[in-house]
Amino acid sequence: MQDDPIPTISLPDGTEVPVIGQGTWNMGENASEAKREIESLRAGLDLGMVLIDTAEMYAEGGAERIVGEAIRGRRDEVFLVSKVYPWNASRTGTIEACESSLSRLGTDRIDLYLLHWRGDHPLAETVEAFETLKASGKIRAWGVSNFDTDDMEELLAVPAGKKVAANQVLYNLSRRGIEFDLLPWCQSRNIPIMAYSPIEQGRIIRHPEIIRIAKANQATPAQLALAFLLERDGVIVIPKTSSAARAAENRDAVSLDISDEDWAALDAAFPPPSRKKPLEML
Repeated sequence: MQDDPIPTISLPDGTEVPVIGQGTWNMGENASEAKREIESLRAGLDLGMVLIDTAEMYAEGGAERIVGEAIRGRRDEVFLVSKVYPWNASRTGTIEACESSLSRLGTDRIDLYLLHWRGDHPLAETVEAFETLKASGKIRAWGVSNFDTDDMEELLAVPAGKKVAANQVLYNLSRRGIEFDLLPWCQSRNIPIMAYSPIEQGRIIRHPEIIRIAKANQATPAQLALAFLLERDGVIVIPKTSSAARAAENRDAVSLDISDEDWAALDAAFPPPSRKKPLEML
């Protein structure tokens, strides 16, 4: 595989972000791993994977602290994504949660701030708080996570709801349900999908057909799983790794060109949905 440049995708406000970034779920949980996690994120930045996704939920702020260390001195290179817990997503709670995340991240702004999943607070309240944070420069854009099509329709109906910049959902070869309705719905409205757990936390890369096709393409199973998602219009992929070598492997997935024959084999092994399925979450 050649070292192709990482393609970019436009957010609704015109901001260009790379189609492959870095996830941080499970980071910050073990102090003995911190150095490795920071080095891995920095290696990813060096390779152009400047989108880093985190959340106040991950290790109860621990992952945000890891990210803060990794981006110290390099903040302007990074497109930073974080998320607010649903139970914090009231009008005042969202603003307080954002302030806490900014403190842990050691920055004055978050580039994309997401509602982690639907909760009891009215969407209109959360959106109002997001817009307040935008007006004060503490966030540049806002979005949602784990929203199905009906949730998205409800969101777009609230004041300023159409300003949603992304929807982050579970999407990988073994979880293709969004291809039936949510993915085309978002594509038609230019709302990017961020695919979390793109290799199903490592489970799908042991599948014999993925191993066979990857080998035939002189790629790793993880690269094949990522390439499957990278071929989709309007999709940003955020694999997580604590290994600098694996970060380089993930980045090289953009160079993998899958043949029509291999696509057909993947569809046979992991059939696309033929009907609506409830949105899956991990």
